[in-house]
Amino acid sequence: MPIYEGIGTITDKLVVVMDIGAAYTKLGFSGEFAPRCIIKSEVLCKESGIMRNIRDYKDKEDLYDLLVDFVHVLYFKYALLSPKDRPVVVVESLLCPTIFRETLAKVLFCHYKVPVLLVVPSHLVCLATLAIDTALVLDIGFSEAIAIPVCHGVPVIHAWQALPLASQAVHDNLRTALATHNTGVTLSDWNLEDVKVRCCFVTPQKRSIEFQKSTPNLTPCPEVKYPLQGSNSIIIPGKVRETMFELFFEEDNDHQCLSTMILDAILKVNVDLRLQLAENIFLVGGTVMTPGFKARLKEELYQQLNNERYSKLKIKTFKFHSPPCKDNYTAWLGGAIYGCTELLSMKGLSRETYLKENRLPDWANMKDNLRTL
Repeated sequence: MPIYEGIGTITDKLVVVMDIGAAYTKLGFSGEFAPRCIIKSEVLCKESGIMRNIRDYKDKEDLYDLLVDFVHVLYFKYALLSPKDRPVVVVESLLCPTIFRETLAKVLFCHYKVPVLLVVPSHLVCLATLAIDTALVLDIGFSEAIAIPVCHGVPVIHAWQALPLASQAVHDNLRTALATHNTGVTLSDWNLEDVKVRCCFVTPQKRSIEFQKSTPNLTPCPEVKYPLQGSNSIIIPGKVRETMFELFFEEDNDHQCLSTMILDAILKVNVDLRLQLAENIFLVGGTVMTPGFKARLKEELYQQLNNERYSKLKIKTFKFHSPPCKDNYTAWLGGAIYGCTELLSMKGLSRETYLKENRLPDWANMKDNLRTL
């Protein structure tokens, strides 16, 4: 997106929207249909001189220093405006560590002196892009996959499901497979992600079952010669290209995988909402953009219905929503929509209130959940 686009609309009501993920951060303004930038969630460490992911912190003080430098880059390299005059909407996971969200609030309020901060849950706000209030949201990011049902605009926390099945697991699997076929070659994280995006895909269930046999009766897809620096290159076998994402659909020792996550989450909600959730499945996150992913997940869901433990669901149909944007920044777009509403002034935390209480409201804190009966 051109940097000049929307500059004429910068007014006092302009809101900065940021979605700080484990691997990538999306930054933009409310009222826009896409983030201004999508950058890696890493910053140059002043002490060591190397790039560090902001999630790889040693302690609270180290995290504070990393976030100060990272937010500085966001504002003065990409947003190109002063943080003092602009409200901020932060899109975060409901399972975000307390230390991270509290430190980020301290950096924004105390160091950069933002006037208002609104923290919104990613699983809820992404539904604003579809104008619906009930769906089962499965977010597959870099470190983990999290499924949370949202019923009538309220995330059902007791039904959440999470597994370490995400891009990081694929990278580890791919690194091992390529080292077996290319002895002595060590790929960087950038190369692994590039190979994953350019060469790999999710194979149909029928071919996956055949690959599991000792002598599969099929021909793998063609191998790919992937260039490295200079004249060096490595070979990506066809079987590796097809089977790298199989770990998402293989049940572990507890009989858990992506398809069981969805069905287990549906089982934990009220009976009258189960059919509605099954017909409103919303996949978000960069990993779900892999070719063949959604079609394979749908096949696995129908296969799991034959399992006795899911017989009580009485589900016949699964339906998936298609967002009006790319899957990797759907949650950011939902936050941008929320930034255009009156919710910012009604529910946003002002700097004066934060300095008085010195804490950020949290759904896990009983003090913030007390209601008058």
